Amino acid sequence: MTFFTHFAHSLLPLLFLLPSAAVAAQAVETAHYRPPAVPLVVHDPYFSVWSMSDHLTDDWTRHWTGAVNAMCGLIRIDGKVYRWAGPQPNLPQTPQEVGLVLPSGAHLPTEISPMEQKGLTITPTHTTYRFLANGVELEVEFFNPLLPNEPDVLARPLTYLTLRVRSTDHRQHEVSLYYDCSAEWAVNTPDQLVVGQVESLKGLSVGRFGTEAQPILGAAGDNRRIDWGYFYLAAASKGQVHLLSDQVARGAFAAGGLLSEQPPITQWPRAANDHWPVLAVTFPTFPVADSPVTHQLLLAYDERYSIELMGQRLRPYWRRNGATISQLLPTALADYAALEKRCRLFDQQFMEDMRHVGGQPYERLMTLAYPQCLAAHGYAAGPEGQLLLFPKENFSNGCISTVDVIYPSAPLFLLLNTNLLKALLTPVMDYAASPRWKFPFAPHDLGTYPLANGQVYGGGEKSEVDQMPVEESGNLLILMAAEASIDGNAHFAERYWPELEKWANYLRQNGLDPANQLCTDDFAGHLAHNCNLSIKAIVALGCFAKLCQMTGRTEQAQEYAQLAHSMAQQWMKMADDGDHYRLAFDKPGTWSQKYNLVWDKILHLNLFPESVARKEVAFYLTKMNPYGLPLDNRATYTKLDWEVWTATLAESRADFDVFMRHIEAFMNDTPNRVPLTDWYDTITAKQVGFQARSVVGGIAIKLLADPTLWHKWAQRAQEAEVQTSPSVGER
Repeated sequence: MTFFTHFAHSLLPLLFLLPSAAVAAQAVETAHYRPPAVPLVVHDPYFSVWSMSDHLTDDWTRHWTGAVNAMCGLIRIDGKVYRWAGPQPNLPQTPQEVGLVLPSGAHLPTEISPMEQKGLTITPTHTTYRFLANGVELEVEFFNPLLPNEPDVLARPLTYLTLRVRSTDHRQHEVSLYYDCSAEWAVNTPDQLVVGQVESLKGLSVGRFGTEAQPILGAAGDNRRIDWGYFYLAAASKGQVHLLSDQVARGAFAAGGLLSEQPPITQWPRAANDHWPVLAVTFPTFPVADSPVTHQLLLAYDERYSIELMGQRLRPYWRRNGATISQLLPTALADYAALEKRCRLFDQQFMEDMRHVGGQPYERLMTLAYPQCLAAHGYAAGPEGQLLLFPKENFSNGCISTVDVIYPSAPLFLLLNTNLLKALLTPVMDYAASPRWKFPFAPHDLGTYPLANGQVYGGGEKSEVDQMPVEESGNLLILMAAEASIDGNAHFAERYWPELEKWANYLRQNGLDPANQLCTDDFAGHLAHNCNLSIKAIVALGCFAKLCQMTGRTEQAQEYAQLAHSMAQQWMKMADDGDHYRLAFDKPGTWSQKYNLVWDKILHLNLFPESVARKEVAFYLTKMNPYGLPLDNRATYTKLDWEVWTATLAESRADFDVFMRHIEAFMNDTPNRVPLTDWYDTITAKQVGFQARSVVGGIAIKLLADPTLWHKWAQRAQEAEVQTSPSVGER
């Protein structure tokens, strides 16, 4: 990971949010809780749109980077128009200035009032807003079917947007609905030229935007949006998509005019900010009484190609069998009811487990972390059609498949589906086993997203300068042993045995007292004699011993187990500082979070006595700041993922809850309205850097530490393998 300073978003007031009654039983109740950002459309690093405000009507929705990816939602109730998504739109002062065609006697409003937002409910796969105005309730539901055991569904870049309207005063009302998305969804910068199109497809009205240039996989980097492929908006039932300028579309609906009568955009290509072309959908006037009336939209993105791996362009996983968007959209619509049922069950089961092991603050945090982690990955079909996952270092340095990003995110995949972890590790391990990687330690990354063409961090493939030799070697050995423990076999590790053996030997020689080098917390700079890094090396050697035992290498297993135990005893003497253990062996009076120790507990390696973690946790409780535990004594900042790992070392639930109360206070009070940052200040709650990263998958470590849950979710994964939906194009 590399430091990248990002601007802070504007301060916004706190809001106490109430849950929707329809799903309150299985959802995070958001009373006295303010998410820093709310997931809406969450699929991969390019197709990831959030609400970064208290109300959906306070601001435009935004890509995780903070760039505007606007959506506007309007509703007419008995002739009066209200907003349910987006701030006050820029309406024309007169119809003539933009060529608006309005009914006789109609007039443009000067302002559109927002509906009252009455509730917000967030589950791992659903975000639901509830609005009220003029005796009518509108429920707006964003549904992302992120099922961990159904990769064909998980990898679909498609969100269901469902609008449910009902009367709350037992009177009948006349209602019409409007929704639009801007061309910003398909560009990196709004000055890029776009083209648009609307067509009918198997009962759907479908519109799309894309850049004229289509530079497929043409640029790599961190603070970037996609500018190839096409964004799609599709309407079911009586909805009709129109391609208009924002002022014409929104002005026509606000004044009661029909969008079908408005002048379409005829001059293409045009910049996305040239009169702001939008794909606008209307559902014409319909009566609403006590029973809900439902309308549905589909939001999708077709990248065409998603990743370049060692010079070979890879298709998105959902496209691997030759599927096209014209197949995906109607298929997804037909799948909705069944997927909705399965995702509701998944949400309920997962959230019950969160509450069981960590209480409500943990549940709230994990519910936000789940979609964020999954949406920080690209899902591609490998050379043999296999699923491959590629994480991006969002607002870190933009690297792809960084090993010390996979390491903290891994608990979520280990818990829910080890096949996803293997899909993450395979590209890295294949690279490490190739002739290109010549070092005796593990690589750091595969390139810069979305181009996985070889390591770019530090000395890259050329030198050992600024590498992370102990860090990455330890990470991969630990993850291989964790995967083997859950699967009950070491078949995956066996495929890469020469590499694992080489890295174990490297740690044997260099791991106990690491030389001056970087670790995953590289923003803190180089550090020699790093005690926490030493723990990682010792635990990794214990993991290698476990893998040796599982693969029948009994003598080697005994040798490395004895070595790891001996090193642990030496570590305790070298790191001891009275009532705690040091940051570095040669620095008395220092301290740090020993989060790497958690794997000794989870994998039952029994290398360190329980007294080590007990002493550390007791000391940490004396060092708490208002918003959490600092990473170490050098600064007041912390890492969110490591805090939860450290909290998981606690023997008592009461001590774990202390950590979580401070973290929940951070979520409520941070002035930075962004998808979860994992690097923030524990005194001010301000973001220091990083946001929307996959590392928050590591928050699942508390669930992973419960062996009962291991078995339960492993069993569900096995059952799902024979029940999953066929891929698009296979029906």
